[in-house]
Amino acid sequence: MTSSVSKGCFVFKPSVKKRRKSPTVEDYFTHGSEDTENSKLRFRTCQTLWEKMKADTELLQDELNRKILDSLLAFIRKSVSTFQRGTDDWASRMRAHEIPTAALVLGVNVPDHGMTFQSLSDQLQQSVTPFVVSLQATECAALNHMMQRVLERLMGTSVSVDDEEEPEQRSTIVNQKRVHCSLNTLCDWYKTVTKKAASGTPGKKRSSVGKDMQQHPPIVVIFKDLEAFNPRVLQDFILICSRYVEQLPLMFVFGIATSPSTIQHMLPHSVSSLLGIELFQSLSCTQHLATVIDKVILTSQFPFKPSGKVLQVLVSIFLYHDFSVRNFIKGLQLALLEHFHSQPLSVLCCKKEEALAHATELSHRDVERIQQLPSFMRYVEKQGPQEQVELLTSENHVKEVCQKLLKDLRKYHKNYYPILRCLHVLTASLPKYPLGKQIRELHISCLEKNVWENEEYVSAMQLLRMMAKDELISALQKCAEILKHGKTKKMGAALFQLNDLLAKFDQPDDAAESAAGEDLTSPGKGLQKKTDLFQLQKTLLEMKKSRRTKKMSQFEILRDQALEFIDSLVRSHLAPPESQPLYEVCYYSSSAVLRRHLNATPRTSIQTALSNPYHYLKNENMRTEDGTVSNAAPDICIVYKLHLECGRLINLYDWLEAYATVVSAAEGKDPDSADYGKVDELKHARFIQAVSELEFLGFIKSTKQKTDHVSRLTWGGC
Repeated sequence: MTSSVSKGCFVFKPSVKKRRKSPTVEDYFTHGSEDTENSKLRFRTCQTLWEKMKADTELLQDELNRKILDSLLAFIRKSVSTFQRGTDDWASRMRAHEIPTAALVLGVNVPDHGMTFQSLSDQLQQSVTPFVVSLQATECAALNHMMQRVLERLMGTSVSVDDEEEPEQRSTIVNQKRVHCSLNTLCDWYKTVTKKAASGTPGKKRSSVGKDMQQHPPIVVIFKDLEAFNPRVLQDFILICSRYVEQLPLMFVFGIATSPSTIQHMLPHSVSSLLGIELFQSLSCTQHLATVIDKVILTSQFPFKPSGKVLQVLVSIFLYHDFSVRNFIKGLQLALLEHFHSQPLSVLCCKKEEALAHATELSHRDVERIQQLPSFMRYVEKQGPQEQVELLTSENHVKEVCQKLLKDLRKYHKNYYPILRCLHVLTASLPKYPLGKQIRELHISCLEKNVWENEEYVSAMQLLRMMAKDELISALQKCAEILKHGKTKKMGAALFQLNDLLAKFDQPDDAAESAAGEDLTSPGKGLQKKTDLFQLQKTLLEMKKSRRTKKMSQFEILRDQALEFIDSLVRSHLAPPESQPLYEVCYYSSSAVLRRHLNATPRTSIQTALSNPYHYLKNENMRTEDGTVSNAAPDICIVYKLHLECGRLINLYDWLEAYATVVSAAEGKDPDSADYGKVDELKHARFIQAVSELEFLGFIKSTKQKTDHVSRLTWGGC
């Protein structure tokens, strides 16, 4: 009891509720799995593999951007040193009011630009200047907004814009220091900061700047998406900045996605003449993609492999949608995650030592999964009767064979990629590119079927026979360089044979021709005795063939031997992965799943969501049979399903009555009650909102034929 004669204070401790632990990524990955331990092991393996792939791709992208970034940094350092020395060249530039400007053409792969500009900004702050500002068009709709962003990010304080500042906003910020938005303010601040740095009291930002930049570090303004800026705003900003070049060492970096001519289209000559523009061209996105595929996919370093159809989906999205290497890598990450989540045997998709260790620890269910793999079943069919019995009955024997097959699969990859590169080197320069201009095209062809059965392969071999001697020798020498990096005995033997062929190409023609003609028979031997007509015809054909063979030069003989050798390597090592047992462990082939996630069609997705909300929401209350309406579905789904039952014109009142009936059932009202299906204000408002949303999505529109009707725009049952 809390009542008492004397006064007192009573404390009631609230019941402590345990905070619900938010699920982790691993929890989502293992949810619904039969074997939790196996799922956790797969998740850790997937995470380790992706971290390695991500680190390698980031390092590769840094290397690809290094050349263009180094050129930019050299240009900025040169401009800064000229300004600090106060030479005549810089004085003439000041009189002309020129601002050093780097026009950086990055290409149309806009999603990748952010990473490039971030690297540029970091390197500038580390080695050139701490005063770097990055601007985007969305935040610079007006001139005062652009000036405000520049000053705030340089000075690290709030900047007031008197034209748009409301009295209420002024009263809310009392203790915060604000400065006026103008370049005069920036000049005063810059002089103060540089004086402090010169007097030996550098601020936090000065610690990472080199000694040669301490005196007058430049102010670099980066326009990330130049095409999206308002031309008038950009012109005014440049005109204002040109009046302060004697006081501020300003520099601009224009991020251009299309063409350098954009500058001429956006800026008139009176403005562009104020800029000292130098052009910088980055690596094209297609070259960037080719390098990423070569280093991440066409390598035996990573055990995970996308199938031909999966790789084709990723490349198609790249070529026909965004040209973004970053999104391509994200798609590859999704394929990796889907593979490890959907394939229980992906626990073997890891490093060689780990895979062999996991193979010895396979559970009974995993052994059954291996026995059910199509590739393993084909392998069993090729074995003898006794071996087949062992493979189908003995778990220990299956584990031993599994280790052997995993080793063979790795050897297959180590032999596959060098031969693939050799074939690409030989055929990439052929007319019309019968096997593709890019190595990824040849790789996809090899993944789908036996490449030597294609008509394009036969055509390529015919074109190789027409290749000039120096071109063929040069291509074979490149193949020898590729085979030098092979790490298997078969690649070593192939290199030895190829070097032997190349050595024969260097022999004199007479010696080779005499060696080639030693085994040829004399053409007159077959006519020394009397023969019948059939025998004479046969002898003449042999003589004709012998004469034709005799006329072959040394180069022609060696060329045929070299091409036969290359053809034998292709047939031995470029068989599709389906020919290898246990290939399902490493290859992800669900291209339809990947396409649905990465390249969904908006109209189909909208119709699926409206007709079957359970497909996306996964709410059991919304699960219905085909053609029925769930009363627990969102209003727009109910309205959509009801409109499918109508004709070309829909009566709004009848539509509202039907909607109210369905919603009343959801509320649990008695169908026999008087207010069942009655339209109140709330239901009416919900219905109007749902109809408006349906009209916004393009399923209906208002019509002038009848005032209380709407016109239906789509047809079909979904």
